[in-house]
Amino acid sequence: MDFCYRVCCFCCHREEEWEKNPLIAGDMLQYFSTLQKHRRSEATNLWNEPVDSAHVERDDDHELYMLLQKRAETRRGSEEYRRLSFDIGAHRQIRRKVKDRWKQILEILGFKAEADALLMVTSSTSYESLHNPQEARRLHSALAEQTTIFGRHHGGPPERYLFVLDRLLLLDVGDDFLSAAWHFYPIEREEEDGSSSTEGPSSPGPVLVKLSNGAQEEEGEEEEVDED
Repeated sequence: MDFCYRVCCFCCHREEEWEKNPLIAGDMLQYFSTLQKHRRSEATNLWNEPVDSAHVERDDDHELYMLLQKRAETRRGSEEYRRLSFDIGAHRQIRRKVKDRWKQILEILGFKAEADALLMVTSSTSYESLHNPQEARRLHSALAEQTTIFGRHHGGPPERYLFVLDRLLLLDVGDDFLSAAWHFYPIEREEEDGSSSTEGPSSPGPVLVKLSNGAQEEEGEEEEVDED
């Protein structure tokens, strides 16, 4: 009887300890939370030079990063906060438009299911991982000089797409992608759009003005700086 009593007491004591101690430690939960925010930040900001975690190598990345930091220090809901959110949204919209162009061509080439994975480039990606760096660079330069798939880019075309082209070369569709870009985004179209229309990567304002209050709140809740 005494033995059974001791066993029951021991089991009850262990159960109380298990309830008090979560299966995942607080530090580990914080790590996963920070990692999730970091990934969301990268997916939202679409850094043009993702390998540069300090965002100082490209002027456009540095400008966006400074806007994010300034907003993080500004009182949420203030006029200055809303103005900064508008400017940040404009930067992000330009980058999303370029990504959408690439995704469209990938889907046309038959990679509808794989498009998002092929376009995913993060700060953990390294230049050492490139399998065909010279050929990828050749295609990258050709796309920048002979098509408008990058829009009106300043400071050179986004480096993140160099890694995408390297993946396409492994799939033996690098030249097919270039041909499709020639067809869908010729130089002439960008020149005509610039002279006859105000719609383009440099004028995303009309779309951003239509953001609902809920969308603006969600924009503000996104990770604001790209932390290591």
